[in-house]
Amino acid sequence: MGDNMKFVRYKHGNEQPRFGWIYQDRVGPVEGEPFGEYRRLEVDLPLEDVQLLAPILPGKIICVGRNYIEHAREHDAPVPEWPMLFMKPPSSVIGPNDLIHLPPQSEQVEHEVELAVVMGKDARWVQPDDALKYVFGYTLGNDVTARDLQRRDGQWTRSKGFDTFCPLGPWIETDLDPADVLLSCRVNGDMRQMSSTREMVFTVQQLVAFISSIMTLNPGDVIMTGTPAGVGPLEEGDTVECSGEGIGTLSNRIAHR
Repeated sequence: MGDNMKFVRYKHGNEQPRFGWIYQDRVGPVEGEPFGEYRRLEVDLPLEDVQLLAPILPGKIICVGRNYIEHAREHDAPVPEWPMLFMKPPSSVIGPNDLIHLPPQSEQVEHEVELAVVMGKDARWVQPDDALKYVFGYTLGNDVTARDLQRRDGQWTRSKGFDTFCPLGPWIETDLDPADVLLSCRVNGDMRQMSSTREMVFTVQQLVAFISSIMTLNPGDVIMTGTPAGVGPLEEGDTVECSGEGIGTLSNRIAHR
């Protein structure tokens, strides 16, 4: 894949969205396809002059439920014996600084900070020891959830699937050890969630292996690896910031539809 870098998708003025890379608060375009052959062009724009978009538009988003022991506990749920999978639709993806919309169907929408794995190669029946070779990089995800609907429905498609319920960003970091990433979530500056990925029940390697034994993972697909304890409500006007050590911060505001 070449050397380590931060990949973004961005928009400048009226131009079409494009892939880029970041170096010291400046952005340059990437020619070609990040998962294949690409060339980095000069970093010609200050970061504040561009609009950062979701760094990837995934073909599918596979999520892992209750992958932190303390989060399972806060919902009085057993810790799973194998990864508990569900999916979010690609239509739920938004990027940094986009609005999360509170749907009229729900009275209780909550944040869930997660390490998001971006796949770089087709993966099927991958062994855990080889799994990281198939990963392109890592970004942050917020698995926004309508908690009341999740409890009511029993299965999670509706509660997890609303438009705007999958913020991703701010960029893809290709050089990261997923074993011990400090994740945190703040709402209006107050710390709500803080834990390390070392507390995960199933590691990134185990998740890639398990999921790839069910379905082929394709380049650009995203695995949301679960959320630590401390999930809580989001209200109109709130700012929610999901941070990952070595990645950055994904910030979104909350609005009514």
